[in-house]
Amino acid sequence: MEIPSQATDSAESGRTRRKPGTRRLQILQTLASMLEDPRGEKVTTAALAAKLDVSEAALYRHFASKAQMFEGLIEFIETTIFGLINDISTKEHSGLRQARRIVQMLLEFAQTNRGLTRVLVGDALVNENERLQDRMNQLLERIEASLRQSLRVAVSQGELPADLDTGARGALAVAYVLGRWHRFAKGGFRKQPTEGLEIQLTTMVGPAP
Repeated sequence: MEIPSQATDSAESGRTRRKPGTRRLQILQTLASMLEDPRGEKVTTAALAAKLDVSEAALYRHFASKAQMFEGLIEFIETTIFGLINDISTKEHSGLRQARRIVQMLLEFAQTNRGLTRVLVGDALVNENERLQDRMNQLLERIEASLRQSLRVAVSQGELPADLDTGARGALAVAYVLGRWHRFAKGGFRKQPTEGLEIQLTTMVGPAP
């Protein structure tokens, strides 16, 4: 996660004041960074506060709970992923290319944002508020709906067989992405999720038109 450059806290310098919202972004960036630990250890608020060199009380001045911090990460994921999906759907006329690019984008997003991959697969949400996992499930459903729509367009354009079950194919694509995300996260971020992608895309979605 990228955060803007920031001013120094007035408490630290006595002269300048941090821009509104910057500390929240710094907390979320640090949380995402800590989730990149290949050991996959649970991130506590105490460890997060120590990493930021602040008290736990200081964290709770910006977030009411740890769950709210994770919600901030999920909001970033949602905004980024669906912004990219909309961009692909707008710029790419071919439904088949849309579907292929969406799958590729989802894998590249994980490859670029390792810590957030642990949120995507639910690993970082274990023993957290159950509404967080519910929200991630809804995100996956929305991704699947986007893929189904692109596949329906591909069928209407004659790029895929008329009798193709776009629902089943969309579900298969999401299962594939989830499997790649899981392997990446559980394997300590060693196996890149885009490895062998072109061949697998051709088999699963269809050859590039």
